Amino acid sequence: MDLEARLSSRVKRIKISATKEMPMIAAQVGGCVSLGQGIPSFMTPPHVVDAVAKALREDPAAGKYSLQPGMPALRAAAAELLRAEKNLPADPEREVAITVGGMEGLLCAMLTLVGPGDEVIVPEPFYPSHVEQIMLAEGTPVFAPLRRIDWGLDVDAVAAAITPRTKAIIVSSPHNPTGAVFAKADLLKLAELALRHEIFVICDDTYDALTYDGPDPEGAFSLMSVPELRHLLIGVFSFSKRFALTGWRVGFLWAREELLNQMLKIHDAAAICAPTPAQIAALASLAGPQDVFRAMRDELHKRRDLICARLDAMGGRFSHIRPRGAFYVLAKAEFPIVDSRDLALRVIREARVITIPGGAFGPGAEGHLRLSFGGAEAEIDTACDRLAAWAEKL
Repeated sequence: MDLEARLSSRVKRIKISATKEMPMIAAQVGGCVSLGQGIPSFMTPPHVVDAVAKALREDPAAGKYSLQPGMPALRAAAAELLRAEKNLPADPEREVAITVGGMEGLLCAMLTLVGPGDEVIVPEPFYPSHVEQIMLAEGTPVFAPLRRIDWGLDVDAVAAAITPRTKAIIVSSPHNPTGAVFAKADLLKLAELALRHEIFVICDDTYDALTYDGPDPEGAFSLMSVPELRHLLIGVFSFSKRFALTGWRVGFLWAREELLNQMLKIHDAAAICAPTPAQIAALASLAGPQDVFRAMRDELHKRRDLICARLDAMGGRFSHIRPRGAFYVLAKAEFPIVDSRDLALRVIREARVITIPGGAFGPGAEGHLRLSFGGAEAEIDTACDRLAAWAEKL
C-alpha cells in the first residue's frame, strides 16, 4: 500500500517542530544537558499537589469528565484573573472556556477562524506551532518581520502584509523565541490596524506574567486590555509556564460569547473537556498562595541574567539581544557555521548540549540558536561550560 498517496494533504503540509525533534536526537546521543525545550524546572507546588490528591481521594467527580467548557469554579477564577490583570470584565459562564493547554486553545481559534484561502499574519521569527496550526487549518501564514535591532514589533511590516484575504494576526508578547516584550505603543498601533481592516487578533499570552525589566515588571501589556478591540479578540492563556504545570496540560480561552460558542464545537470534537485533575491543579494555582509563583519568576530573572553573562563571556562567539520576558534567548553564532540545523546537530553531538536551531523559527533567526533558561542554574552553567569549550575549539 502506498501510504503517502493515501495521507491527507492537510497532514502532509505540517511537520514535527525542531523543539520536539532535537531532544529526541539528543536522547539517542546520550549524556546531553538541555538548553532546548521550554520547560521550567520547578516542581508542581506542594499546595497544588495536595489539592489534587485530596480531590482524588474524596471527590468522586475528580476523576470524571467536567462540563465541556470546564469546571465553573475554575472559569470563575480565570475570569477574575482577566479582570485583575487585563481590566477585562469577563463573563465566566459565557466568555471563558478551559482547554487542554494553551495549544488546544490556539487550535480551536485557528480551526474556527481560518479556512482555505485565508491568511494569518505571523510576526517573524515565529513560534513554529502557530504556523503549523495555520497550515493545519488550510490557511496561509504571512510573515511580518520583527525589527532586527531589538526584536520589536514592526507595525509597518504588519500593515504591508495585509491583503483582502487577511483573516487574523497572531500576537505573542513576551515572545517565543526571542524573549522580546512588545512596546505598548506598537501594540496600540496594531490595534488601530486591526480595527481599520476588521482583522481578528489572536493573543497568545502564554508568557504574560514572565517579564523582568521595563516599566511594568508585573507583566507585559496585552491587547486584551483594549476595550474597543474585544469584538475581534481571542485570548489564549496557559497554566504551563507561570504556574509550572507544563505536564498537566491545562489552559483557557477568552472570546465574546458568539465566537466562543463556535470554538467550543472544535473543543468538543477534539477533546470533550480538559482533564479534571488538571483543572483542579489550575484552580489550586489561582486560588492558593501566590508567593511561590512570584519566587519562580524571580528565579527565572536570575537565570536570564546568568545565561546572558555566560554568553557575554564567550569572547564574542555568540551575540544576543537581551530578552525581557519568557525564558528564551536567541544567540547568534559569530563563526562560519551558517546553517542553524547543522549547528544545533553539531552542538548536540560534539558538545552534548541541546539547543533549538533558529531556522525553525523563520529566516530572521537563521544562524541563531534558541537557548532556554528555564532549567536550574547548575544545568545552565554546565551547558554553557560545554558550549564555551566547544566554541573555543572552532
